[in-house]
Amino acid sequence: MGCNNSTSNKPVAGLKVNTQPKVMNFDGKLVLLGNSGVGKSSIAMRYVNNTFSEAFEVTIGGGYLQQIVRLKDGSSLKLDIWDTGGQERYRALLQLYYRDADAALITYDVSNAKSLEDCEYWVNELRRTEENCILCLVGNKIDIPTEEKKVNTKSAQDFGDKYGMLFFETSAKTGENINKLFENVSQEILRKKNPGL
Repeated sequence: MGCNNSTSNKPVAGLKVNTQPKVMNFDGKLVLLGNSGVGKSSIAMRYVNNTFSEAFEVTIGGGYLQQIVRLKDGSSLKLDIWDTGGQERYRALLQLYYRDADAALITYDVSNAKSLEDCEYWVNELRRTEENCILCLVGNKIDIPTEEKKVNTKSAQDFGDKYGMLFFETSAKTGENINKLFENVSQEILRKKNPGL
């Protein structure tokens, strides 16, 4: 009558045993930061609506989208996605958008070296108030011809490593790595909210 015999998977009369794993549902907040024109809105629209528009429209202040992310274990994350305008004149408003963010996609354009340099501003701006926010560096527009690329992957990876950031290169135009980006960041948000996952 050792430990092996002390438990049974057989139901006991009158006792209902739930053998289904508990499904966890969480809410998460993600903000997109970066200079104007790097493709933040296009990344969000590609992920949520699987659409892309060649017409460039400046985001004034910010925009809001929502997506339910379902994970392999059955858990889900209701992801509130805040898209911010990158123009300097709107920077005073940014704290309203990234307050209490679980994660931030700090985005640059691979054809614009200054947009990567300016990511340091966005990291520091976010870290002033949101120390525990998960940061992900996103190099967008990898669909461009190689000769137009001004930021090499190694430099960007080194930048991300310096700040302890996740790193992805994406194309909102073709959709390359967009789902992978959001799935990985969502998984990190869930780990943060429930360390047992």
